[in-house]
Amino acid sequence: MKFLRYPIGIQTFSTIIEEGYAYVDKTAFIEPLLRHGKYIFLSRPRRFGKSLMLSTLKSYFEGRRDLFKGLAIDNIDMDWTPSPVLHFDFNNGLYNTITGLVVKLHDTLMDYEEQYGLPVGDKSEENIPVRFRRIIQAAYEKTGRKVVILIDEYDKPLLSIEEKPAIFEEYQQLLKSFYGNLKSMDAMIRYAFITGVARFSKVSIFSDLNNLDDISMEDTFADICGWTEGELVDTFSPGIEELANKRKESFEETLTALRSYYDGYLFAPEGSRLYNPFSVLRSLKARSIEPYWFATGTPSFLVKRIKAMGIYPPDINGVKCTRAQLVAVRMNDSNPAPLMFQTGYLTIASYERDRYELRFPNREVEMGFYQELLPLYTPSTKDSTGAFSIFNFQDDLYEGRPADFMKRLSTLLKDLPGEDHNESSYRAITYLIAVLCTPNSIAEHHGYKGRSDIEVLTRGYIYLFEFKYNKTVREAMYQIHSRDYAGRYAMDSRTVYLIGANFNENKEKRGLEYEIEELL
Repeated sequence: MKFLRYPIGIQTFSTIIEEGYAYVDKTAFIEPLLRHGKYIFLSRPRRFGKSLMLSTLKSYFEGRRDLFKGLAIDNIDMDWTPSPVLHFDFNNGLYNTITGLVVKLHDTLMDYEEQYGLPVGDKSEENIPVRFRRIIQAAYEKTGRKVVILIDEYDKPLLSIEEKPAIFEEYQQLLKSFYGNLKSMDAMIRYAFITGVARFSKVSIFSDLNNLDDISMEDTFADICGWTEGELVDTFSPGIEELANKRKESFEETLTALRSYYDGYLFAPEGSRLYNPFSVLRSLKARSIEPYWFATGTPSFLVKRIKAMGIYPPDINGVKCTRAQLVAVRMNDSNPAPLMFQTGYLTIASYERDRYELRFPNREVEMGFYQELLPLYTPSTKDSTGAFSIFNFQDDLYEGRPADFMKRLSTLLKDLPGEDHNESSYRAITYLIAVLCTPNSIAEHHGYKGRSDIEVLTRGYIYLFEFKYNKTVREAMYQIHSRDYAGRYAMDSRTVYLIGANFNENKEKRGLEYEIEELL
């Protein structure tokens, strides 16, 4: 079996090629990128291959043809004349104050000032854009060639201060002046490529660069980052075989599991479904399927915004947006869906007449997002060993103990802060607990006589929930029977439990009332 070296944490193209790491060939995109325009912007989620793509472009523009032997671009007639390259990487840095951003820019500019024989400028905020302009001019004059500018994760500083609007304007002014050089120095620039997670609108950072071409949702470049299933199988079959052996499964069964957890991203209507490269590499190296990408960090403001807006968690799936909404994100937008799309928590599920339906791309993202959301409603569920851990709720459902499940849920709801004693919080908590216990949890399942609130399916049991608010348990049970929610499971061999519940807000009886009926 072929031995694979997994480039985990390695985003430098030359290192991957020279040291023999596994590489999914994306070099065929270079020629259409150059043909498409001079100033390019690409939005993709974090850890999705943007940095590697930028590094690949850097090696091309440096004329390092030796690195591309045998790759797709090797068969394309290209101009391999070297150009001076200025590469700005915002992945690493402390951006909680303007000083952190200035220091990051200063350190990068200082390296290029030394390279091109310029005096090192001071760290003053006002001098940063001037230094950038001088470096572009010096690189052009000393080499006699136009300059290539590559900017990776331009929005990392902005996302770091999303919850600090007081300093956002200061960031905006500095970055606007800095990027303004891309227009004022146009005659000395050969090409510019900018990547980020989100394309922010109404922040004026790129307002002067009105010819910036956003390819994020272009069909031609839909697959430029991320891996198709064909690319995954072609490059990593030995690793999938090893994982299958570890799991005691067939190759196809393991591929199905990988697809469920890491596939499903779609960035343009005519694009391919894509796997998350970071999670796949981690999974194959560790020979285990876990939520690797989500565990690396979630923007806290996203989950906080969902909770603050009172959005019922199942309603996140299936939200609809226009293309105009998806390509531009506004800070503090009342609609979180566009930012969730650009950051990779939602993806295109279907498209019709400029309406994009968005859904979670896969189980890793859906479960991870819900795990972050639940503790905002009830912090006690964060404790993985306590009475209210998801594991205990899960055991109740998988072992056929609906009474224990409901008693645990009732106690949990009683302990909520006063402001969270409302119908939307009760429904959200119940659904989140159910879906985290098992992926086979369905909210508002449409039947021929109506729709149930929540249905939970485990290996041996089926639970049908109907919830009321400030009404009665009797009304909930009556609705379950009158609308025949259990009818669709009449031929199912599993035990079916009907659970009617009422969230009572009466001060003397505040809490969850419920009744459980087992169908024989």
